[in-house]
Amino acid sequence: MANTKIKCLNPIASIGLDMLGAEYDIIENVEEADGILVRSASMLDMELPKSLKAVARAGAGVNNIPLEKCAENGIVVFNTPGANANGVKELVIAGMLMASRDIAGGINWVRDNADDENIAKSSEKAKKAFAGCEIKGKKLGIIGLGAIGVLVANAASALGMEVYGCDPFLSINNALNLSRLVHIVKDREEIFANCDYITVHVPLLDDTKGMINKDTIDLMKDGVVILNFARDILVNEDDLAVALESGKVAKYVTDFANPKSVTMKNTIITPHLGASTAESEDNCAIMAVEEIKDFIENGNIRNSVNYPPCDAGVCTTAGRVTICHRNIPNLISSISGVFSAVGVNIDHMFDKSRGDYAYSIIDISSPSTPDMLSKLEAIEGVLKVRIIK
Repeated sequence: MANTKIKCLNPIASIGLDMLGAEYDIIENVEEADGILVRSASMLDMELPKSLKAVARAGAGVNNIPLEKCAENGIVVFNTPGANANGVKELVIAGMLMASRDIAGGINWVRDNADDENIAKSSEKAKKAFAGCEIKGKKLGIIGLGAIGVLVANAASALGMEVYGCDPFLSINNALNLSRLVHIVKDREEIFANCDYITVHVPLLDDTKGMINKDTIDLMKDGVVILNFARDILVNEDDLAVALESGKVAKYVTDFANPKSVTMKNTIITPHLGASTAESEDNCAIMAVEEIKDFIENGNIRNSVNYPPCDAGVCTTAGRVTICHRNIPNLISSISGVFSAVGVNIDHMFDKSRGDYAYSIIDISSPSTPDMLSKLEAIEGVLKVRIIK
């Protein structure tokens, strides 16, 4: 059996690639790829090879991958939620501290006065210009309690902040990991109205795009600090610029430099450093490789962004077939009919749907055959069939 061919569109940490083993080849020619590992490289205009079965993004955001196009071609796209969460959390906490105390201003003053022979004495006079406040006892509002939001909440609580969180889609797992000291509120308007610091950790959706705008800023306290380490277009930067100029918003801390943000007053902007740690890159690489290996070898789907989760474990029957298909009526009956027509029993069948698409793992009593494959591929609505065993 030929080795599985993997193309890396970006450098992927060796700790992850080393997990692939002898059954996998890292290739240069993307046209031959069975799987793609990617970080930030854009795939939006890429011609997707017919051989391609999976794309694993070593990171959380997938705006550089054509998700619908991949789904239409039966290509499962994975991401690595939570793998870089601690790195982002630490930068958020650092950003909050820098916004509350003019640390950067003080550092720059020292550098600018390095030739002053009396700098120790001079700094005692100068330091009052960089004075700030402590974050202990202040109210922090967190919009979005996913992997990053939960870590930020727990860390801020441990630092003595009064933490409020809002997430209508809070998962059971994240709720269990949340400190009991964190106050859960029903809607984000409560956070806008009551918190001294507000940090957003939500995906880009119709409901969240531009969620920080004139109307929501008007609800906030005077002198509020806003932190955004999620997506720059969650913020209406024209409205925010006005609020920063007036002092309604004291500081805006973000990890997204763009032509608008870098010209705004009272900002602290880092060049997308959230996941730029050796540990985050290693964690993302490991998770991405684990996902793509489990999919290639067992047909299981974990952390896909365009197909549903579906995990049948390791195959213990004579054969296993997986099918990416449209989520339409009677298709499962047509699939079952193929196995019945060739006299093969279905031992286990797992079928999950997600919007317009669905995924099936079928364990059968006989080894899969090319004839079976061609019959399944001929069914209207079937997008890609794979013989696992």
